[in-house]
Formats: sequence, C-alpha cells, structure tokens
Amino acid sequence: MSKAEIEAALKAAFDQCIAANCPLTEVQKQILLEVAQRLSSSAEETANSEGTNPLDELTVEERLALLDFVQEQESLNQPWKVQLLNDWLNNTDSGSVQFIRDRYGLQWLNSVQPAHLAEYFQRLSAELKLKAGDRIEVSNGLWEWVQEEGPCSQMWVPCTVISVAERENDYSSCIIRFDNGSEYEIQGIYDWNRYNWRWPS
Repeated sequence: MSKAEIEAALKAAFDQCIAANCPLTEVQKQILLEVAQRLSSSAEETANSEGTNPLDELTVEERLALLDFVQEQESLNQPWKVQLLNDWLNNTDSGSVQFIRDRYGLQWLNSVQPAHLAEYFQRLSAELKLKAGDRIEVSNGLWEWVQEEGPCSQMWVPCTVISVAERENDYSSCIIRFDNGSEYEIQGIYDWNRYNWRWPS
C-alpha cells in the first residue's frame, strides 16, 4: 500500500472509532500511522528483493476468494485493503477472506501490490477461456436446488463443450453435451455461473 492508501485506511478506521464512541488520542493515531508505514516499507522491500508474488503462498481456493473479493470491492469503488483493515480494526468477520487475518496477517497483506494481483487476474482470464471440444465438469447446481444438508447435495457431472458464444463483459454462454447425449446451455459461463463448472481433476 502506498503512504496515501495507508493514511486513508487509517483515517477511515479512526472515523469508525469515533462513530463507535471510542475515539483514539492523537498519540495513538500517530503510533498506528508510523507502525503501518514501517510495515508497508518493510513488506515492499522484501517483495522487491525476492521478486516473488505473495499470492503464490495462498491455496487455489484462497487465491480465488481473494481475487473475487478484490473485484467485488473495486466494483463498489472501495479499496479492498481498506475494507479488510476496517474489518480488522472493528474485529468484524471478513467472510470468505477471513483467512488472511487468521493465517497471513498485516505484513503479508501489505506485501500484496497491484502488480501481484494483475499477474493472477491475467492468469485466471487465460485459464477460464473455453473452446469447443474441452472436457469440463458441471455442478448439478445449474439445474436443481443444491443444499449442503438436504436431499440434493452437490455432484459434478462430466461433459464436453460443443460451442461457446463470446460476448462483451464476460456475459458469455456455452452449450455442453453430457455423455448420455443430452445438451444444456450455460449462461454467464465466466460470470455468475463460474462456480458451477471446473476443469476435470
């Protein structure tokens, strides 16, 4: 995070402290600013010297959760790191990205730079593109109500992509053929239905 981003995140946190009727003193604010800037500088130096991407440390599921969170926050015009820091300062659960606080911490968070995210967004975009003839697995969640505990649990069914209709803004669809010969069209294949298909394991 840049110095301006850190100051903005902390200012938002300070404002929330005031709103919660627990304002910080000027000395406390100054200490938090200095610590955050030191951590940011240290993380940046480490990342630059090693040339590694901190997102490499995440599991595939964690990385996808983080990338989804970043996209969601950016679509709302909210800096994603600011949202996480606010959650942490308010001891609020961060949902699907709570693992960052629990397993990785502030230093890891500060080591993540826009270039690191861009690298994985580019990889993800390339990995997602389907073409006719690809074998994938689809979830029965496409055509029936799936519950964790209930009569219909999630199952994965193998199939073959027979056509893909690419449209702008990832509003693309594809037609798949199951091994029994029946066909099914999946709308929003790269968007809202992304979690209902996967590459075969």
